[in-house]
Amino acid sequence: MLGLERKDTLLLIVVAAITLFAPIILNPFPAGSALAQFNAGYPDLMQRFVIFGIFAIGFNILFGLTGYLSFGHAAFLGIGSYSAVWMFKLLSMNVIPAIILSIVMAGLFALVIGFVSLRRSGIYFSILTLAFAQMSYNLAYSVLTPVTNGETGLQLTLSDPRILDGASTGGLPVTSLFGAEMRDTTTLFVGPWSWDFSVGYYFSAALMLVAFYLSVRIFRSPFGMMLRAVKSNQQRMNYTGLNTRPYTLAAFVISGMYAGLAGGLLAAMDPLAGADRMQWTASGEVVLMTILGGAGTLIGPVLGAGFIKYFENIFSKINDGILHQWFAFMPDGLENVMVAVIHPFIGKGWHLTLGIMFMLVVIFLPGGLVEGAQRTGRLFRRRDRNADHVESDAARQRAAAE
Repeated sequence: MLGLERKDTLLLIVVAAITLFAPIILNPFPAGSALAQFNAGYPDLMQRFVIFGIFAIGFNILFGLTGYLSFGHAAFLGIGSYSAVWMFKLLSMNVIPAIILSIVMAGLFALVIGFVSLRRSGIYFSILTLAFAQMSYNLAYSVLTPVTNGETGLQLTLSDPRILDGASTGGLPVTSLFGAEMRDTTTLFVGPWSWDFSVGYYFSAALMLVAFYLSVRIFRSPFGMMLRAVKSNQQRMNYTGLNTRPYTLAAFVISGMYAGLAGGLLAAMDPLAGADRMQWTASGEVVLMTILGGAGTLIGPVLGAGFIKYFENIFSKINDGILHQWFAFMPDGLENVMVAVIHPFIGKGWHLTLGIMFMLVVIFLPGGLVEGAQRTGRLFRRRDRNADHVESDAARQRAAAE
């Protein structure tokens, strides 16, 4: 199906099903309940899940397949955002032209940066990409102010020409998909539960599924096998007379285009582009997502992106007031002790919790969350086999007794 093997097709179907029903899956607790704090099924956060999933999928094509660790991929995320906002300002609020321009511009910048950076490997390549990203950040923040609007960020104005849509007269326009506004949301109420279905989310999710499918095809293609060979032993490949640079450059450009797509979708969600999206911290975040989920795996980067964005947006909102509600059944002294113990790990301290979990994953699950799921699956299969052996032994003993 779609040129994929049975296993990959099944994985794609599972990802598509989870994506389709995400508004329901991510809102398991009734609104107004004590556990509603952990619901993540609102449009803004779900869009971030899939957008940063695209970002991580693209980064995994470079890092997971070739082993080249880039610390500057946020530059392409920012370029994609700036390109999309300029398209909204000059042409139309339709997201399709903006997304196309974001991908093209990010690909062009990736071609230039990759051509220079890939002359080195290892830590030197990582430092070069970090240097280019910081150069891009500082250019966007100060030197290129006429293009980027500096620290204020590039945003829409009433005076924008918008050639196809016409200038705005009744307030700032909103991004749309052939007339359907990206922020349009339908809410379904079933008893105490409520689920939001957003145009913006399903558009972003559809693009994520396309991006995921393309990554599967790349992983299973001869091109993907060449990239794995580069990661395994690039020097040996060079000794055979094979020039590996075109392959690594192609992987770098493809990865940059994925980042540009993610940046364009961020701008489609909120038509604002700032230099902060190009900072080194944003580049480090996608590295964490990929490693945490499982570098070199198909679904791992998506899981890592969802995990980190969940912590950032849900876990960070837990405060002392919520903790007191949770532990209200305890005696006052014990309640205060529990709140004092947990306090450093929640709210603004969520980075500490994330850091500890990241350390545990790296130490005990080098393959990331995907390895954890695989180990759990093998454990259950082993138990099933042991149970089958016990049953068969008992059956043989009964037969012998008869």
